[in-house]
Amino acid sequence: MDCWAAVAAALIGALLRQCVSLGSYSGYGKPPMHGDFEAQRHWMEITVNLPANEWYHNTTENDLLYWGLDYPPLTAYHSWLCGQVAELIDPSWVALNASRGIETPEHKMFMRATALVADVLVFFPAVFVFCYLLKRQSDSGRSAVAGLILLMPGLVLIDHGHFQYNAVSLGLALWGVVACTHDYDHLGSVAFALALNYKQMELYHALPFFCYLLGKCCRKPYWKLPFRVVGLGVVVLATFALCWIPFLESQEDALQVLHRLFPVGRGVFEDKVSNVWCALSVVWKLRNKDPNFVLLLSAGSTIAAVIPSSLRLLVKPTRLNFLLALANSSLSFFLFSFQVHEKSILLAALPVALLMPHFPLLSVWFQVVATFSMYPLLKRDGLSLEYDSVMLLFVLASCLHYKNAFRQQGTLLFPVVLSFIGMVSLHVFEATTAPPASLPDLFPLLWAVFSCAHFCLFWLLFHGLQFGACDMLSISTGPKIKTS
Repeated sequence: MDCWAAVAAALIGALLRQCVSLGSYSGYGKPPMHGDFEAQRHWMEITVNLPANEWYHNTTENDLLYWGLDYPPLTAYHSWLCGQVAELIDPSWVALNASRGIETPEHKMFMRATALVADVLVFFPAVFVFCYLLKRQSDSGRSAVAGLILLMPGLVLIDHGHFQYNAVSLGLALWGVVACTHDYDHLGSVAFALALNYKQMELYHALPFFCYLLGKCCRKPYWKLPFRVVGLGVVVLATFALCWIPFLESQEDALQVLHRLFPVGRGVFEDKVSNVWCALSVVWKLRNKDPNFVLLLSAGSTIAAVIPSSLRLLVKPTRLNFLLALANSSLSFFLFSFQVHEKSILLAALPVALLMPHFPLLSVWFQVVATFSMYPLLKRDGLSLEYDSVMLLFVLASCLHYKNAFRQQGTLLFPVVLSFIGMVSLHVFEATTAPPASLPDLFPLLWAVFSCAHFCLFWLLFHGLQFGACDMLSISTGPKIKTS
């Protein structure tokens, strides 16, 4: 990898994040609950001021109805660390109860800095190591791929606009991918276990990790299989145990954490998310059905959708199959699972971004649609300008680097152009037309249905690629790449 090109990519990625961070954020000026920005700040407040065994419990000082902590322990520790720094700078930022809804410029700058530091320390290095180890790429090509991954519009806008720390869990998962695909399986297992302990949505990637590692174990001499499986299991369990130590003192504490991590009472989806259940709600009001039925339906559908690609990976544990299975699994969970947020599409966006050297047009198209699907959320946050700018920069950078590759993909190019025309048309329609009073959610629903149709198509295409049925699409560039 070209050193100076890599430095330039890192600087551009950091500068873009800094520019986006100057804008608005989730819940700005919207009391009493505000939004995700306040949720992250509130977790710093709770973890700094209360003992660990009270972080997940509803108490006088910890009202779980006000952004109660609902992520795994590693997120709580990260909040505690950031809260300690905040308390050193200005104790009023994390004062118990008194700091709720704080919106000073200095505090906003601090919070934005924590997101950038987390990104640079966890996600950036993982991207550069992944790209450095790419084969069949020139030094400049590796640097360009790294730059494009760092420009992922959805991740940049959500973490540094809307405000979250998705780059931490995605960065840890990427470290897991890098380690496992280069035969550092124990280190990869630790990295992915840490990702799971940062955000439970990393379960979207869990089955491919399991099948890839088990498939690799099965390729070794059979007498080594039990030792390798047990060794990996011990590493994972030890990582979980270390993360959960403060909550293992009593069964009640451990169960309360699990209850907070999997709140099935919230419903099958939130807002107008671009998955199958929300799209079907136009004609089938699933939210009015028995919750147990809905839970079983979504669980069964998710399992049925994720099993084929995982079994394929188990039988053929190649690196490319691993990336394709990660994309297929995360898309299956996003489309069919219970309690899906619109931001969860980032879990599919990461493995698809890693496929960019193999399938550039398909990967770029997916990143654009994934970001487009979150536009209603970003618009509510006052981030329309940032959305337009980051999307345009990503598309232009992709076209500059892959212009020759795009020209060679005629079969796929036509539907991509139609898709872009559709997205632009929806934006023009939304900007020039007011929704009727009887349909106030018309545009978010149109966005959800349009994007869901795309994600279903992507699900089919990535499965076709993994099972070797999409060669006729001429999606891949360079020498023919086998998935077996």
